[in-house]
Amino acid sequence: MKKIFAGIMMLAAVAFTSCQDWLDVNNNIDAPAQVESHLYLAGIIQQFQGIYWDATYATNEYTRMMNGNSNYTGHLNPTGSDTGAEKWRMTYWNQGMNLENMINQAVEAEQWTLAGIGYAIKAFSWDALTKYHGDVILTQAFEPGRTSFDYDYQDVVYAKIDEWYDTAIQYLEMEDATFYGTKLTNNDFIYFGDKAKWIKFCYAGKIRQLSSLANKSNFVSEIAPKLVGYADKAILSNADNATVTVGGGGPDEPFSAYNNFWGTARGNLGTGYSQQGYAVRVMTGTVPLYDEEGNYVICEDTTINWDDRYKNHLNPVQIITDTNVMAEGHWDPRVVAKLGTYSDSCYQNIENLDSIKRHRYYSGCTPWGRWNTTNSTTYDGQGRWLYHDAAPYILMNSAEIKFCVAEAYFRMGQKAEALSWWKEAIADDMEFTASYLKPGKAAASEKEVSGGDKITKALFNQAAAEYLAGPFVGQITAENLTMSHIMMQKYVALYPWGSPEIWVDMRKNFYDVVYTGEYPHVDNGWNKTEVQQKRDDDPTKVFKGYYLAPANFEGYRSKYNDTRTLNGSPCFRIRPRYNSEYMWNVPGLSALRPIPGTTPYYHSSIPWFCYPNGYPETYPGVTIE
Repeated sequence: MKKIFAGIMMLAAVAFTSCQDWLDVNNNIDAPAQVESHLYLAGIIQQFQGIYWDATYATNEYTRMMNGNSNYTGHLNPTGSDTGAEKWRMTYWNQGMNLENMINQAVEAEQWTLAGIGYAIKAFSWDALTKYHGDVILTQAFEPGRTSFDYDYQDVVYAKIDEWYDTAIQYLEMEDATFYGTKLTNNDFIYFGDKAKWIKFCYAGKIRQLSSLANKSNFVSEIAPKLVGYADKAILSNADNATVTVGGGGPDEPFSAYNNFWGTARGNLGTGYSQQGYAVRVMTGTVPLYDEEGNYVICEDTTINWDDRYKNHLNPVQIITDTNVMAEGHWDPRVVAKLGTYSDSCYQNIENLDSIKRHRYYSGCTPWGRWNTTNSTTYDGQGRWLYHDAAPYILMNSAEIKFCVAEAYFRMGQKAEALSWWKEAIADDMEFTASYLKPGKAAASEKEVSGGDKITKALFNQAAAEYLAGPFVGQITAENLTMSHIMMQKYVALYPWGSPEIWVDMRKNFYDVVYTGEYPHVDNGWNKTEVQQKRDDDPTKVFKGYYLAPANFEGYRSKYNDTRTLNGSPCFRIRPRYNSEYMWNVPGLSALRPIPGTTPYYHSSIPWFCYPNGYPETYPGVTIE
């Protein structure tokens, strides 16, 4: 009997085992229940293309770097569309729980480097998010089971971002308990697992965040000293720049994300997108002169201007360059790299500096270069500079950080130190710009043009050395250095990849609006028909030549929609993503103060980082029911 029972039990065991084996065939080994922590990283980093989306369709408009979306040109931010809210999608969804899972798994496994990278990315993404949208959902963002969410005010978000950077540094300075092998080098498309560079990234991120607080009442006494104290630990050379490597598969690549968002294969800089007139004027030294009524001062003798498109006198004080381009040191070679031009369509003169200096730049030109002269919808090449398929996404670079340090020293009254950092920043941008040049090939006819940049690296570097020693950089002294010099050189350096941070700078300076009190508002800076802006001859004006549409200067005499803006206010934030918040989280939006997020002019609400102190109890001109 015992033998029979034993036999039955053995058969049962075999049958159970066989059943288990049969069931195992339904386990998908390609879709495990838990992803190894390092495998999240590559996909998370790739999502930084979301910053380029929003730069293209929103902040490039507000900063007058590029044209492309009329709603943003008119400082509107309408509901009913997710355009311009890609960072929201990036932070909450595309990175979102993937990033949270990566961090939590890495900490549990004592993979400190990976955890540190995760916190660094998290801090950077949320910093970009809150500067763009203002108040955001943070505390409740990833609580399971929630269907509605409360917003956190920006001061809370800023504090948390700073904490995340500190946590990242702490983890990155710890010794890992495990060996990564190629797990980081194959998935980290920014620094390829280099801990030292990630630490510099964190300190650079802290500097950039503190820089946005320049309007705070305690900036000089507390914030600026902390900022400059981080400087020696941050990104200080182009070798440490934070860039996202992009494959650049070209038009035959099945996954568009393998190509740069601004490359020719994805076509996002097509015929409906072009460089703005303000950026062209700044970089060519053609900022116009206005009379007391805001009209152009007409030039009777047009021969004094090298560019015959301008029939008016030009502002005698050009901050970046001037039109006396044949004089050594007066011409900024970055113009030929950063702007597109129709000139020299056959690339016959890319090694002739005198010819290159005579290129003409237009506000209607695509950044890729000229339009084909016989077909306005066809472009002549494979892209150039940062506008080609394999160009990286630029997150931060040494020039940007040095400009932030220069600004902090300037505001503290230490102008000699400010000057030194400012000059280094410009030199770094020259080196940065040259590194991405793709010189084009000379051709016998337009049909053979291959595209590319219209200057060689060697010639660019020669002109850059002349410019750095010339009147716009080398001959500037601590005594004549102004905030305008710092900010407008930063504008050029960050063109166009860094427009989100330039928009921060413009907003913390309130768009150079004339106002009294702590901040501008209705009838104290603007009304339904006009925005009161500082003239270019005002020594306190930061962005020379920049005027909002209703500024009552020639070329700027329209008005903003007085029902969809706050009585003609410019835009100070982007409203949250429509299909996320306005469809599903209206109570959270309604509770926002001092302007509810449900108003048609919520984008006119000035964010916390701009205010000298905290938020006002109420916003002038707004009645909260």
